[in-house]
Amino acid sequence: MTESQSVTIQGGVKVEKPTATRAPRRRSKPEQHEQLVLWKPRGGKRRGAGRKPKGRRAGSRHKPRPELDPRYPVHVVLRVIAAVGNLRRRFTYRAIREATLTTARREDFRIVHVSIQRTHVHLLVEANTKDALALGMQGFQISAAKHLNAAISKGKPGPRRRGTVFPDRYHAQTITSPRQARHALSYVLGNWRKHQEDRVAPMSTWTIDWFSSAVMFPGWAEYGEEAFLWRGPGTYDPLMVYQPKTWLLREGWKKAGSISYRDVPSAKR
Repeated sequence: MTESQSVTIQGGVKVEKPTATRAPRRRSKPEQHEQLVLWKPRGGKRRGAGRKPKGRRAGSRHKPRPELDPRYPVHVVLRVIAAVGNLRRRFTYRAIREATLTTARREDFRIVHVSIQRTHVHLLVEANTKDALALGMQGFQISAAKHLNAAISKGKPGPRRRGTVFPDRYHAQTITSPRQARHALSYVLGNWRKHQEDRVAPMSTWTIDWFSSAVMFPGWAEYGEEAFLWRGPGTYDPLMVYQPKTWLLREGWKKAGSISYRDVPSAKR
């Protein structure tokens, strides 16, 4: 309320009386509702944020993979996270073997050789197409992660382990020549010697690596005319692999020289 003056005449005299006037009504502001946040604000800690690793431990670049010719096999490397621990143990071997059994049901994707090392797995695979390679590797990783998590959790108190086993995109190298095929076979099957696993008991008494599919390789120079000369322990179950269908892994590699079980692969080659 505000005051204003009005004029009246009483007995010929002007008298000013204050009068009250109503202040103009102010419009009330509409009630503002809080808007739901559809995206998280920038900044702060986020899973996977930060500078990506470089050097030998860096993951494979996320770029489109090239088309795959079914004539060419592929060398694949899968790394596991530290929480999984050493893969060269009996129960982890069995877990990866179960994954090879699951993958063997596919007809357009074939695992020819496997080598299990402490922190990573080497695979030599054949696939009919680029998509068959992707789906075959996806199936192998899912099955291996499932069985590895179950094996690690067995006998331990608390909930079963779940989550990531293979943190990075797998590395894949297409093999296109006999020399490259010979090197890939020697590198995968002899990888335990590269990492000096053959210097530790009881592996120091082994001829070939029983944590690989080396026993399924018929081309060892020491075999001569008799293939599959070496046999594992009576309780040993070999990894489930296919005999190669590509010429490079079946015959072509022989043009680049023989492969001995004594060979120590070099990363520089």
